Amino acid sequence: MTQNEVLDEFREAGALLEGHFILSSGLHSSRYLQCARVLMDPKRAARLCAALAEQVRALVHSPIELVASPAMGGVVVGYEMGRQLGVPSIFFERVDGKLTLRRGFSIDKGARVLMVEDIVTTGLSSRECISGIAEEGGITVGAACLIDRSGGKADLGVPLAALTRLDIPTHAADSLPPELAAMPAVKPGSRGLK
Repeated sequence: MTQNEVLDEFREAGALLEGHFILSSGLHSSRYLQCARVLMDPKRAARLCAALAEQVRALVHSPIELVASPAMGGVVVGYEMGRQLGVPSIFFERVDGKLTLRRGFSIDKGARVLMVEDIVTTGLSSRECISGIAEEGGITVGAACLIDRSGGKADLGVPLAALTRLDIPTHAADSLPPELAAMPAVKPGSRGLK
């Protein structure tokens, strides 16, 4: 799947937004990718994740026994990647500021795990999830995301398969470009406003 084909899927789903957005990292951006909208169509989710699973198979040369994702953004894409790879899928939830397994989920000691996210921007939640996998006794053999909006700059400590990589500038609140500062900010992500 080419970058244009991936972005067309986002556009068709109304999931590629332009304006002034506050990302879950706290950084500001003029573009926002709403993965929940692109994944709400099961056929679209299957198409995107099938293409991502192909990349994972080419990148990760170790067997994958489990997919683990950070909630909320990674839940649907993690589930679909588990389905595409034929392995179970679990997710970590934030409890008292820390990603934690709940709902009876566990990771067998030494299990080879693929960490899956919807979007990687700074890589913070991905690295937190990878740390959680290690704390549970698992071994993260690779990571995958639909969109790497860091343009390949985010270092997760493991190989990262991305359906597409975009270099979308982000800005700290105190260093916004004038055109962004002139617009009201919206925080549309899972940790923000509705």
